[in-house]
Amino acid sequence: MTGNARLLDLAEAERALWQELQRAAQARGHAWRTPVLATRDGDAADARVVVLRDARREARELLFYSDARAGKLVQMATAPVGTLVMWSAELGWQLRCRVRLEAETSGLEASSRWATLKLSPAAQDYLAPRPPGMPLGTPAPPREERGYFAVVTARMLSMDWLELHPDGHRRARFDTEGARWLQP
Repeated sequence: MTGNARLLDLAEAERALWQELQRAAQARGHAWRTPVLATRDGDAADARVVVLRDARREARELLFYSDARAGKLVQMATAPVGTLVMWSAELGWQLRCRVRLEAETSGLEASSRWATLKLSPAAQDYLAPRPPGMPLGTPAPPREERGYFAVVTARMLSMDWLELHPDGHRRARFDTEGARWLQP
């Protein structure tokens, strides 16, 4: 998509959203590559940036990686829902995705992705002896051979798209009830 192109209908908009999500998972410089993920931490919201690793349109899933000891995985175990928020100034699009979250630390998905990742410098992110957020100077627990790698699957519950455009802003929602235009 280009910055000022107008999408003509809801089906075209949904296709374009998934195309951008798939591009974001592949292109390091894409604005949607690093969405903000908000989860629930007790009575409060907790938000952080994650890196989009895959977008599966047919399954309606987005994937990202995490340290298995990270607080977000504890939060997901208690309340497995979240919101991903993305903004692209180039497109003039905001995308808000309500998702059901699930982490996998073993099994085919995690094992196959770890087999590739462990050969890269990024593997060190998942081999750190201390969990994310642990104070420095605290004794580190023994290191796992495979590290603390987790694949997080975000299954799409709804997508709320907002287009900011010189000819007028538009908003649409895509969920189990279908697609519909909304007041921006």
